[in-house]
Amino acid sequence: MKSLTSNHQKSTSDFPTAVVEVENLVYAYPNQEPVLQNISFSLNAGDRVALMGATGSGKSTLLENLVGLKQPRTGQILINDIPVEPRNLPQVRRYIGFSFQDANDQLFMPTILEDITFGPLNYGIPKAIAIDKARQLLANFGLEAYANRSAHELSGGQRRLAALAAILALEPTILILDEPTNGLDPAWRRHLAQVLLKLPVQVMLIASHELHWLGRVTQRALVLSGGRIHLDSQIQPLLQNGDTLERLGLPVDW
Repeated sequence: MKSLTSNHQKSTSDFPTAVVEVENLVYAYPNQEPVLQNISFSLNAGDRVALMGATGSGKSTLLENLVGLKQPRTGQILINDIPVEPRNLPQVRRYIGFSFQDANDQLFMPTILEDITFGPLNYGIPKAIAIDKARQLLANFGLEAYANRSAHELSGGQRRLAALAAILALEPTILILDEPTNGLDPAWRRHLAQVLLKLPVQVMLIASHELHWLGRVTQRALVLSGGRIHLDSQIQPLLQNGDTLERLGLPVDW
């Protein structure tokens, strides 16, 4: 896959060591007990991290806090030393590419090509450059034949890759994916893994229940349980520890 780095994308040396830093985050929905309690962790340049946890453990809620879609009750999130606060969100979101669980939430234009060029055009990228970049992404993802089709004409796997292409068109340095393998058959899961492993991003954080797949695309695991980070470890030893995974509600063979 060709490099997507442009002049405005910074190199690793331009960033602080902790690209993402979460300090004592607490989040609660209105009139409810906290879903997330005293969450603290750092993601450094080069990290590819799995966010694991049983259904209802708060994975999506944590990701939405990281990108400013939800605001914590207490604690702080820093993206490249910038606090994730309403006043800073336009600046913070230039660094982050965020993929929702449902690719349809991110594909809304008449054609896939227009979906991919939408973001760059809104940021003032010249149309010819935006289209060239979009066509390169489509080619890299094997979707060039679908450039002028709508999302509804694509398979689930193709929509997932098209949504990822739309995110990457803005050249984020941090990629956050929420259940990216939802609805994908084994061949599409493998293709998505191959794409992700070639991406020129600083940090990747992926929430998924596909444990073996996570073992192929990440090196480190954060495990949520009881609203807290229960484990922070290398992913391969964890995947080999069936007893621990079972206790956390993550039986590896099911």
